[in-house]
Amino acid sequence: MRSIWNGTITFGLVNIPIKLYSAIDNSSLDLDMLDGRDHSNIKYQKINEKTRKEVPYEKIVKGYLIGDKYVILEDQDFEDASPEKNKTIEIENFVKVAEINPMLFETSYYAEATKQGKKAYALLLKALEKTKLAGFGSFVLRQKEALCVIYPQNNVIVISRIRFAQEIRKSTEIEVSTDISIPKKEMDVALALIKQYTSDFDIEKYKDTYTAELLKIIKAKAKGKRPTIKKLKPKKAKSDDLYDQLMESLTKKGA
Repeated sequence: MRSIWNGTITFGLVNIPIKLYSAIDNSSLDLDMLDGRDHSNIKYQKINEKTRKEVPYEKIVKGYLIGDKYVILEDQDFEDASPEKNKTIEIENFVKVAEINPMLFETSYYAEATKQGKKAYALLLKALEKTKLAGFGSFVLRQKEALCVIYPQNNVIVISRIRFAQEIRKSTEIEVSTDISIPKKEMDVALALIKQYTSDFDIEKYKDTYTAELLKIIKAKAKGKRPTIKKLKPKKAKSDDLYDQLMESLTKKGA
């Protein structure tokens, strides 16, 4: 793997030099966009709005519009905006991961210690494991500041980037019926059904079957065939009554 960020985790006065590696591997198929008439690849070009000519990558700059003029930003400007956060993840406090809203999580990275930071890395890893806490801080990645959570996972320190609170939309516009009364017998059966479906969480049991099935179709089409597709049989309860549906669900699960 190639590292995507080099810097330091600071823990009080302890500095831990690290490299970050993406912990996420996209499982979707790499599909190209083609012209439906002759199957030629569609290419995206950076076009100058005035000349209508393609702009070479090395000539592209970033700018911020103020009034009717752009202020051009250079690489050094991004560094100067927060020099410490471009190279440092400072642990500001420690939190319980369970208290973080799951909606905030974006993506995760593996942190690897450099040769000089191995002992301090091991110390932080074991301390987090012992306390069952996670470090909380922020850093700049790809010219954008991000909050992050630092926690142990399978003997490795993982850094998960999370969103800022203002990035989560308010749910006030969603219609929710809070005045509906639920009869006790329906609630009791619902709780029994939930208990029946409860088990220890094991993510390894769940696979991306859609991509696998799509790949089967692609391989069959490459051979001039069309695989037999199973007809979708929607699950339907015998009754429209909610209590009867719950009872039927409970019986089927137990069968």
